[in-house]
Amino acid sequence: MLIVTVENLPGYQIRGLIGEVVGVTARPQNKFTEGVRSLSGSLSEAGEQYLIAGRREAVERMAYHARSAGANAVIGMRFDHRVVSPNWVEICAYGTAVVAVAVRAALPGPRRATARRMASRPEAPPPALYETILEEETNSP
Repeated sequence: MLIVTVENLPGYQIRGLIGEVVGVTARPQNKFTEGVRSLSGSLSEAGEQYLIAGRREAVERMAYHARSAGANAVIGMRFDHRVVSPNWVEICAYGTAVVAVAVRAALPGPRRATARRMASRPEAPPPALYETILEEETNSP
């Protein structure tokens, strides 16, 4: 699924407009995990990963709703958040679900992966706890 923040997809033609899709997650506001700062004043790695995981979960939920509606892309994706209570914050990802078809003449050919380029790629981050749980729930009979 393509998810972009721009309003069009270069190399694709939008054939169908499905409509708005939203993905929402709620996270506890816990000063011991979210936004904890190190002694130097910078955001700790654990706090940063916690914030990234919330946004990623909201995007994954939005993508799920888009696929369920028959879309293969989301354009104009944005984030929003609000404090629900002193203990909870809501993170929302939203955009417009569309059906997009690749325009063959506009797409460049595939690039070959070279050893040099493969060596320069950053290592993928480990899956977050909710991703592991989601995978287990999806794969269970």
